[in-house]
This record gives sequence, structure tokens and C-alpha cells, in this order.
Amino acid sequence: MNPKEIIFDKEARDKLINGISIMAKAVKSTLGPRGNTVLIESQSHIHGITVTKDGITVCKSIDLVDPVENLAVQMMRDAASRTATSAGDGTTSAIVLTEAIVMQGQDLLNDKHNVTEVIRHINEVSNGIVSSLEKRSRKVSGKTLKNVASISANNDTELGKIISDAYNKVGKTGIVTIENSQTTETYAEFTDGIKVKRGYTSNLFVNDHKNDECILDDVYIMVTDQEINSILSIEKVLTHIINTKKKLLIIGPCTQNVINTLAINVVKNGLKFCNISPPEFGYKKNELMSDIALSVGAKYFSESTGDDLSLIDVDSLGHAERIIVGRDSSAIIRSKVKDDEVNERVKQLWESYSMQQRKSDQDFIKERIASLTGGIGVIYVGGNSDLEQKERKDRVDDAVCAVRSALEEGILPGGGLALFRESYRIIADADDMIEDISAEQYVAMHILARAIQAPLLQILANAGLDGYNIMDDSRASDGNNGYDVKGNVYGDMYDMGVIDPLKVTKNALKNAVSVATTILSTNAIITIARA
Repeated sequence: MNPKEIIFDKEARDKLINGISIMAKAVKSTLGPRGNTVLIESQSHIHGITVTKDGITVCKSIDLVDPVENLAVQMMRDAASRTATSAGDGTTSAIVLTEAIVMQGQDLLNDKHNVTEVIRHINEVSNGIVSSLEKRSRKVSGKTLKNVASISANNDTELGKIISDAYNKVGKTGIVTIENSQTTETYAEFTDGIKVKRGYTSNLFVNDHKNDECILDDVYIMVTDQEINSILSIEKVLTHIINTKKKLLIIGPCTQNVINTLAINVVKNGLKFCNISPPEFGYKKNELMSDIALSVGAKYFSESTGDDLSLIDVDSLGHAERIIVGRDSSAIIRSKVKDDEVNERVKQLWESYSMQQRKSDQDFIKERIASLTGGIGVIYVGGNSDLEQKERKDRVDDAVCAVRSALEEGILPGGGLALFRESYRIIADADDMIEDISAEQYVAMHILARAIQAPLLQILANAGLDGYNIMDDSRASDGNNGYDVKGNVYGDMYDMGVIDPLKVTKNALKNAVSVATTILSTNAIITIARA
């Protein structure tokens, strides 16, 4: 038997709200260019301390003693995590919005209201806000990419330039990943082709001893996950390669005897061979190998499909303009491939990406897309200390995701202005329709209208400013005029480079509404009884 504790009505909601307030106070202090850092005791981190301005990092670190308050924390964390998964940024905004919707609901709802109807209307108003934002969004240009990246990296223009340059280099279909730098410097490296996280299986394949690499031009490529345990099993291919004095890269597992035979022929007979093992393991290996085969125009001989390796011939091979095989990784510069087939595969992968819930699965799909599109950028993040490197890496990760979101769906005026503007539109609509709508619809419009002002007001509050006084001049005006906290100047947010990705803003709102309405409709909470 597992005894439970049950609390009801106002007592239940008050405890949930207390949990929300505690978490939101810690997280929202980081919002905006003048937001503050948070120190976190972390057992899993070197020196036991994490220093961050990243909302999701703060969010994940919070667990409260009271079980009911902690339920609220878990729900808030869910809103933040879903925002991070879907858009890569906006976690702090999601938490600020969740708290604001709940607090406005507490203030404006009374016993006469049908809460179920109010919640239904809140969702309708939220959908209307999203539609309005989508109509107002603008496509990104090269210049605005840097602004998006800089703002998401907490207004670090140096990081913003590195990130925007990386995306300009790899293109819209390319992928930018993040790694720890082995130095104090933060920099980017690019691969114009397929990057395989496997190096040569024998150093006898190396022909560029200065860089410890095997570099071959005009290369045939064999792709298989079946172990090659005898040279005779690929005799047809080798005979043609040797007779025509061509070059061959084998991407597949080989026994040591086969590797030694190939290597000896490279050294003694001047033949041009190289071998690398398949990347990854399990289902990931099959999917990556399939993508590589499609990219280079090869047939993928796989155990999973029952292919007979003895039937492989020259027509089954792919081709690359150049291969650069190092000790730990390889790059394949492709020849012209069948673009229609590649584009169709990329389209399918983006559809799969949008349905994934786990970030690790999304990252793997992005790696596959990068292999197919041939644009890969890696940002190596450095720091003068482990703490600094970790904090900077969190910011770079947010900024990279924000740029991707901006490329996908466009941008809005930043600093919370886009939602702030929507609030005045909704209030005006509610007052105009007051005679024609129900009390539940009217209160729902006001709950959401007041709540979506919260991100802008919080950004200004973190800068020590009074939001309503700052924005007073712009309330009645149209356009994109707002206040740039960093520059202490009022003007057009687009012109000042203060912008947010549409995808980030709308996902933060959707997830906040989902969690907040659940809390507002809660009347009983059941937790495990503590001794």
C-alpha cells in the first residue's frame, strides 16, 4: 500500500502558485541583455558550481522540498523543455509567460466564471495571437542573422558574428554543431562535404604525412556494413580498380587480414586504397550508411536487407571528387549526385525532425541532413576556465538554435515587443465586443492580454526600469518602436537589431498556455504521503 496525501481547491492552487513563483523568480532574473547570472551547486560539474544565464539550465536545476510545490516546478520545466526542443530557445520566456497567465487568472477569475469555458477561450485567443505574429514576421537576411545570434547569446556580438558566419558559410540547409575547444579561443571550422566520424583503419594508408591524412582525388567508394573477411569477396571490384589505375575507399568493416593486404599493396605496389569503419552503431549506423551511399551514388550492401557482397561490382560503387581521411574523422567531397533523390530524403528527414520529442533524436537527424546537404560547421567553444567554457557553451547552443528557428519561420521585433503589441490589440477588441461576447470570453481575453506583456516588462525590470513608463510613448503608435535596453535608446527594433525568431516566440506562448491552463483548472492534487 502506498498512502497518499490529497489537498483541494484554493489550498491546492495556492501551493502550486507558490512553486511557480519560486521557480519563475530564479529563472526570469536571467531574461534580457541586463539579466543576471545564477550560481548553481552542481554535483555533476567540475568544482561543483555552474554559472549560467541560460533559462533551461536554471530550470532543470530546481527541485523543491514540498511535493505539491515541486509538481508546479515539474510542470514549468515541461513547458520550458518543450520550448527548447521545438525552437531551441525561449525557455525563460515560456516560464515568465506561464507565471503571468496563472497570476492573471488568479486575479481575474471568480466563482461566477465557468473555468472550463475560460480556458477554452484562452486557447482560442492564443491561436489568434500566433496567427497574427505569423502574418507580421519577416524573412531573415544575412545582416539580421548576426543580430538574432548576438541577442540569443546574451548580446555577445563576438559570438553572434562567429555563429552567423557559420550559417552563412554552410547555407540554410547546412548544419552547425557545437564542441568544446581544447584552447581558450572560440572559433568555427567547416567541412564542404560529408563528415564521417571514423578515421583510417591502418596508418599505412596515409599519403600526406605532414597532416597525417590519406588524401585521394577522383575516388570510387564502396559502402557496406557486411564484414569483408576475404579479398576474394570483392575481387570483381579490386580487379577493375587495379586494371584501370583508379582509387578506392571502402566504408565498411574489414578483418585485420584484409586491412593488412590492402595496406601492403598501397605501400609496395603504389595502389590507391583506403578503408574506414562504418560510423555509429545499431540503427544509427544503418541510417547514416544509407545516407552516405545516397550522397555518393553508391548501392548500400547491408546485412539487414540480405544483400550478397559477392555480387558487388563497379556499377554498385559511388564516386567522390576527393576524400580526406584523418586519424579520427573523414571528409568526403562529393561528385554531382542525383539532386532529386537527395532533396526528397532531406524533406522526409525534416518532417521526421519536427515530430521528434527528444533533443538527442533531433540532433541525430540534423547530422543526417548535414551529410546529405554537404554543409557542416563546427563551433569550438573555449574559455579561460571550465566554468566560463560551460556558461559560454550554453549561450552558443541557444544562439545556434535561435538562428535555425529564424531561418525556418522568420523574425519579429524583439525585447518582448511583438507580444506587447498584441496585448493592446486584444484589449481593444475585447472592449469593442463587450456587448456581444460572454463574461468567460471577455475575462479570457484580458487574462492573456495582460500576461503577454510580462516578457517585455521583465526585461525592463531586470535593467532597473519601469516598463509602463518606458513604453508609454509607444502605446498608441503602430509600427515596431520599442526600447533597446542595451543601448538605452528608443526606436525601431528592426533597425536597432533587436529581434526574436517567430518560432521561439510562438512556441514559448503555446507551451506556457498549455501548462498555465492546466494549473488554473486544477482542484485536487494527490501526492505520495511523507513519513
